[in-house]
Amino acid sequence: MPNTKTASLLTERRFMPYFVTQFFGAFNDNIFKNVLLLFVAFAGPQVLPISSNLFINLAAGLFILPFFLFSASAGVLADKYEKSWFIRKVKLAEIGIMCLGAIGFVTESYGILLLLLFLMGTQSAFFGPVKYALLPQQLKPNELLSGNALVETGTFLAILLGTLGAGIIASAESAKYVAAASVIIFAVAGYISSRSIPNTPAADPELKFRWQPVKQTKETLKIAHQDRVVFQCIMAISWFWFLGAAYLTQFPNFTKIHLMGNEAAVSFLLALFSVGIALGSMLCDKMSKNRIDVGIVPIGSIGITIFGALMAFAVPEELPQFESFSEFISHSELWPVFGYLLALGASGGLFIVPLYALMQQQAKPNERARVIAALNIYNSLFMVGSAVLGIVGLSVLGLSIVELFILLSALNFLMAAYLFLQAPIFVVRFLIWIMTTVMYRISHKNLHHLPEKGGALIVCNHVSYMDALVMSAASPRLIRFVMEEDYANFKPVRRFLKRAGVIPISAKRKGSIRRAFVEIEQALAAGEIVCIFPEGRLTADGEMNEFMRGIDIVLKRSPVPVIPMALKGLWGSYFSRHKGRACKGLPTRFRAKLELEAGTPVLPEDASSQAMFQKVSELRGDYR
Repeated sequence: MPNTKTASLLTERRFMPYFVTQFFGAFNDNIFKNVLLLFVAFAGPQVLPISSNLFINLAAGLFILPFFLFSASAGVLADKYEKSWFIRKVKLAEIGIMCLGAIGFVTESYGILLLLLFLMGTQSAFFGPVKYALLPQQLKPNELLSGNALVETGTFLAILLGTLGAGIIASAESAKYVAAASVIIFAVAGYISSRSIPNTPAADPELKFRWQPVKQTKETLKIAHQDRVVFQCIMAISWFWFLGAAYLTQFPNFTKIHLMGNEAAVSFLLALFSVGIALGSMLCDKMSKNRIDVGIVPIGSIGITIFGALMAFAVPEELPQFESFSEFISHSELWPVFGYLLALGASGGLFIVPLYALMQQQAKPNERARVIAALNIYNSLFMVGSAVLGIVGLSVLGLSIVELFILLSALNFLMAAYLFLQAPIFVVRFLIWIMTTVMYRISHKNLHHLPEKGGALIVCNHVSYMDALVMSAASPRLIRFVMEEDYANFKPVRRFLKRAGVIPISAKRKGSIRRAFVEIEQALAAGEIVCIFPEGRLTADGEMNEFMRGIDIVLKRSPVPVIPMALKGLWGSYFSRHKGRACKGLPTRFRAKLELEAGTPVLPEDASSQAMFQKVSELRGDYR
């Protein structure tokens, strides 16, 4: 379930009308597209201008073609104009297209409907950039991940409901009239909701627009390549759509050939996959606690690999021909397949949400819509690549669908390895968060005092060997800890600690002290957060030791704000010196209550070692 802060977005005008608008957009796209494909599948050959197989493949191509042709132009327009106005124009165009589509359904003019599918794709291509570029302007930075989680949840549920709804409409009496009325009603509903979207100023109103799709596409892709982080996000998101398209395309034949299911079984698998992505999106928001934590991305990618492979290997070798849907879902040998498919979707939600949020945050505000336009172009290319892989794998190499799924898992393993190498520290921080959450019941107080940007010095009491891990897991930003040199140079972890930004220091060696203070100065000047434990050693009795003069020296060289923090509840833990030395004997408590509290930042001129000792002591109180 979404947390309270996330759920509250659904009650606010700055988000809810936008959410409803994008939901109806995705929903109506899938109603129109899938009703058309179902009508074609059951139409007589004399009704269609071309064969049904060619029509279906042509329909898929015509829907995706506008994303190549018009995404760049859409990105320029979305950056140039006020966004709520632009969205309303796009939704008005949808109403016009759907009115023509209704006429096509009623008259069974499949050639016209094919052209309208292209126009529907065009409308979606123009809606895509403004859809995601609006979020960072309407949401606070700590709401961006929650907003994206809700958008991804809404989008995949809309796709699911639209696909299922298309089946209901296509099987209804007077289906063509029901379809005609439905697409108009849902288009009008989307426009009505868009009327309530608040004003969202243009990102770059001076931007010049000329109808030059090829040139604009080149310029848009160039913008996307300028920032390495943005481009990596684009590539990773496009890879997700590559995998998603590959799985969704194969579900019908996978169900029919390998699982012996019928059309209802296909819808069930689609529902599991979509619900899994929605659950993963919400789980990502809950686990991240409203912060953009890219450490979740490789975890999600590993989950896609593991559960994709497990799903393929779990397919039974022999199955009966199921006479009904109830027989299909009640067959216990298929339950592992269902469970792994749900987990595969959830892993996809964990993978995709932080990437969208990070891309929006990292992109320049006056170029954000064009960055998202570039994403749409790459998404389309990767989805075409997915179709090519399916054709080559199944038709040329003669793989079965199960073997193709195993191949997808193997390819994704390479992607997971790449992502881990790109952000190992963030992955480990996320794993540390999981570990500390499992080991302790941790509550955080006033962590909003940690600055969102800029250099700062944290001073904290030192209770156990877990102190740095607990603080690192709680902080939305990477903290560089000053650590005793003997521990920092411990061979098994030395390389990792160096990459994590640990600053080694030895009070016994003057050269080590000088190097440490230079490194601290450089880190603070670069806008990083540095943490020191001014006591210089673990407490031996649970009480705070006197603070050493390191604070005064650091602040003399680097006058930055100082944040007092207090760790409470770690005294008596296995990693404290409660028994004389740490890690002695066996642990005697589990899931102990801890508290980490931050105090108000102190100006550098007021932050002497004595003053900070008093601040941390007051924060800690009697809670040891």
